[in-house]
Amino acid sequence: MLIELTPGPNMGYLAIVGGQWGRRAGFLTILGVTAGLAAYMLAAVFGLAEIILRVDWLYQLLRWAGVAFLLWLAFDTWRGGAADPAAMDLPRPSPGALLTRGFLANVLNPKAAVFYIGLLPGFTDPARPFAGQALTLGLIHIAVSLVIHGAIVLAAARVIPLLAATTDGAGRHIRTIFALALAAIALWLAWETRR
Repeated sequence: MLIELTPGPNMGYLAIVGGQWGRRAGFLTILGVTAGLAAYMLAAVFGLAEIILRVDWLYQLLRWAGVAFLLWLAFDTWRGGAADPAAMDLPRPSPGALLTRGFLANVLNPKAAVFYIGLLPGFTDPARPFAGQALTLGLIHIAVSLVIHGAIVLAAARVIPLLAATTDGAGRHIRTIFALALAAIALWLAWETRR
């Protein structure tokens, strides 16, 4: 729970999606994020995530791809906000795009790999088979993340539109804040994942 409550790219992106396009879009994005977590969990169980962490050029590729993806999302958010200064309701991405963006936001985050390789084994019993324990703990982590991510989407979907409705042109300002927040998260990810 503490890992999921730590601010990071998923939280920021889910708040933006939930606030901008509502609960349904946020929940679709959560499915993508969850698929990314499941991919890392399975990669850790089968030893693939450890390869990513040990091969420096592969880790750096993943790291910088994640930073670039978040910066692209920030630019896309800002560009959308500049197009319509009176509202936040731009065309919603397709369900497939929301799922894909959620998935990419998570799998391009090397902190998820570090969690499953660096922290998860510390909670396992070396005398018992690792795979079963890792799957159980990973599923518990995913369940906790679903609850926390769902709460973020629900809160953002309720609060952000209320803020936008209180002031003329607030939608443009909120989108600019969202874009700056995504850019800040990208810079934080670059700093936090450096070696």
